[in-house]
Amino acid sequence: MDSFVILCFAVVNSVALLALISLGLAVIFGMMRVINFAHGEFIMLGGYATVIANHCGVNLWLSMLVVAPMFVALIGAVAERLIVRRLYGHLVTTMLATWGLSLFLIGAVTAIFGNTTMGVSAPLGNIPIGAYSIGAYQLFLIGITALLVVSSLLALHWTKYGLIARAAMQNSEMAATLGINCDRVYAVTFIVGAAISGLAGALLAPISGVLPHMGAAYVARAFVTVISGGGALITGFLSAATILGPVEALLSYFATPVVGQASLLLLAVIILRLLPTGVSSLWTGGR
Repeated sequence: MDSFVILCFAVVNSVALLALISLGLAVIFGMMRVINFAHGEFIMLGGYATVIANHCGVNLWLSMLVVAPMFVALIGAVAERLIVRRLYGHLVTTMLATWGLSLFLIGAVTAIFGNTTMGVSAPLGNIPIGAYSIGAYQLFLIGITALLVVSSLLALHWTKYGLIARAAMQNSEMAATLGINCDRVYAVTFIVGAAISGLAGALLAPISGVLPHMGAAYVARAFVTVISGGGALITGFLSAATILGPVEALLSYFATPVVGQASLLLLAVIILRLLPTGVSSLWTGGR
C-alpha cells in the first residue's frame, strides 16, 4: 500500500513538473507563434536569481516567488525589445535568434559563476508514509503548479487582457483596426511568459540545484509537451502533460530515469503521428 501511494505521488509529481516547465513556453508559443529556444535559459536564470538572492540574505520564499520572476521578466523585456520584436512573423529567423540568445546566456553565466552546481536547501521537510517519505516541498510544487495553470486559464478567458491577447493572436490585422496595439500585446505576453519560466526555475532550484547548462534538461521535455498539446493554449499542453507524465514516471520507477525520458519522447512522436495537430484536436476539430 505504501509503495502504491509513493507511485501515485511520483505520477502526479511528473505531470506537475511537465506542466510547470512548459507553461511559460506555452504562453509565448501559443500566443505569439514564437519558438523560444532560450526557454531553458530563462528557467536557468530563475534558478540562479533565487540562489544568489538567498545567499545575499533575502528570504527563500521571497527569492523564489518575487525576485526570480521579476528578474527574468526584465531579461525577457530586454530580449523582446532588442531581438524578438524585430523578427515577428519570421519563424526560422526567430528560432536562430533565440538559439543565439540561449548560447549567449549560457556563456555569460558560465563566465560569471563557473561551471559548478549551486543550490539552496528545500524547505518544509519530509512527510512519512509507512517505510517511505515524500518531500513536503514537492507537494507544494504540485499545488502551486495547479494554481498557476488555473490562474492562467482564468486570465486568458475571463479578463480584458486575455480577450485582447487572443484577438491579437487570432487576427492581428483586425485587432489593429480596432485600436489594439499588437506590438504592446506581444511584448507583455513575452514578458509574462519569461516571468513564468523564471518562476519555474526558481521553484525547481531547491530540488535540482542550478548550473549554466541546466536548461537543456528541461527544454526538450517542455517543447514536446507543448507541441503534443496542439492549438489549445492551456488545456492542450496540460492534456499532453497528463498523458506523457505518467508514462515517464512509471518507466522511471520500474526501469531507469533515462528509459523514462526516452519513452516520453517516443510517446510524443506517436501522438503527433496519430494526431498531427496535437491532443487538443480531439475537442477543437484541429483548429
